[in-house]
Amino acid sequence: MMTTKHQLPDDFRKEKNRPFTGEEYLASLKDGRKVYIYGELVEDVTTHPAFRNAAASIAKLYDALHDPATKDELCWETDTGNGGYTHKFFRYARNAEELQAQRDAIAAWSRYSYGWMGRTPDYKAAFGSSLGANAEFYGKFADNARNWYKRIQESCLYFNHAIVNPPIDRNKPIDEVKDVYVKVEEEREDGIIVSGAKVVATNSALTHYNFIGFGSAQIIGNDDQFAMMFIAPMDDEGVKLICRHSYELAAGATGSPFDFPLSSRFDENDAILVLDKVFIPWENVLIYRDLERCRTWAQYAGFAGLFPMQACTRLAVKLDFITGLLHKALQCTGVIEFRGVAAQMGEVMAYRNLFWTLTDAMSGASYEWKNGCQMPSPQAIQTYRVMAPMAYHTIKKIVEQTVTSGLIYLPSHIRDFNNPDIDQYLAKYVRGSNNIEYRERIKILKLLWDAIGTEFGGRHELYEINYAGSQEEVRLQVLGQSTGNGTLKRCFDLVERCLSDYDEEGWKVSHLNNSDDIRMLGNLNRFS
Repeated sequence: MMTTKHQLPDDFRKEKNRPFTGEEYLASLKDGRKVYIYGELVEDVTTHPAFRNAAASIAKLYDALHDPATKDELCWETDTGNGGYTHKFFRYARNAEELQAQRDAIAAWSRYSYGWMGRTPDYKAAFGSSLGANAEFYGKFADNARNWYKRIQESCLYFNHAIVNPPIDRNKPIDEVKDVYVKVEEEREDGIIVSGAKVVATNSALTHYNFIGFGSAQIIGNDDQFAMMFIAPMDDEGVKLICRHSYELAAGATGSPFDFPLSSRFDENDAILVLDKVFIPWENVLIYRDLERCRTWAQYAGFAGLFPMQACTRLAVKLDFITGLLHKALQCTGVIEFRGVAAQMGEVMAYRNLFWTLTDAMSGASYEWKNGCQMPSPQAIQTYRVMAPMAYHTIKKIVEQTVTSGLIYLPSHIRDFNNPDIDQYLAKYVRGSNNIEYRERIKILKLLWDAIGTEFGGRHELYEINYAGSQEEVRLQVLGQSTGNGTLKRCFDLVERCLSDYDEEGWKVSHLNNSDDIRMLGNLNRFS
């Protein structure tokens, strides 16, 4: 049953002082949203085979917020005055201990998908928290920011964002691509009409709202009809998603959970977001015709300083999974004791340790920001953003180098077990090393292939490499931050101090001895 247009996702909660349950979350998605895949309109994303298992996986996260076994680790009280509770990352932290508790809650949620779902509701909770901590950034729309902080926190609303212009005519100024990029069509007394496209709306088919804005890239040009940021409900008239190929549907149609244990349930479908004359009421607008605020949003609004903690924690959980799975695969193929292979296994473990250590540093070296909000360490955040793409690419290469043909020395389908003419050969020729039974070996290696070799696995490599944005820009941000906070100057000063210790005449510091009394050069004639 479709909801009426005026019904908000929040309305599906039977009790208003708690987040959605899984059942309520799924019901809130049945709102007539326009999601297209394979040339057809999806009537219900919660039951369509391209989305249903991913939707059920998200619903499981919401249920965990109410389960007595997990609620305390995941939740704490709200700060909105409703007397309720929320996921810990949906309310901004006030000290380092609360940041650490948020990290633990993010990790606990991520383990439900073994780290393979990145755009879960807590990802954009960083946006909600930044609205509450720094509402003043939005100027005349500050009350809108405060209202959305309250709404997002109390329900644990599922947000995503689309903040990148389509990869079309990027060589041109933004005001020369008016037919593609999101712009104001009309200004009305009660809101604005907008049109255009954004990418990449990852998992937006299963979200409640999309935040439309700009990432770290500068706005090019001076046409303020593009200079806006706003919130668009997924069921708004004119909001459309054109989805890529579904790994979940393909896995179900040609395989089984045994064959595709990750892609059949954790596919976060990426989509083209189209806004076709969409009405945005003023209460959903955060920035309007303000070039300067759009240009400085990534640097000063707060989201860019918070989301990497969720992202790094999620990656750390994912690397826990990959590390354990790689070790099991190497046991299956019988090469784990080889010195070179063991060394590469140690390198993967070191990367795993690196990202967990960075999450510790994010809280341990945190600082107080605006309105009592405790922010993660900028140095740890920037290190994560630079290192994650390099590490993931290296880890994938190590898996391919060490497991080698074991990744594809596999039967086509679980149905092969049901054919005795084939099964007898599988039992003999595809058995695992170290007394690992053949079906268990096949199960382990199919899981690893789904992680790195299938289309799902390939998409994840692309995702991790490009997650933080432009490789050059991320590095330039590290340099810029180090310049601004004095880190580069301290490095420079250390070198200058060393240079001042000596000159052409020798040491200039009193505690060291010049070598005039033992110098051989210039006195070699005494040996002739």
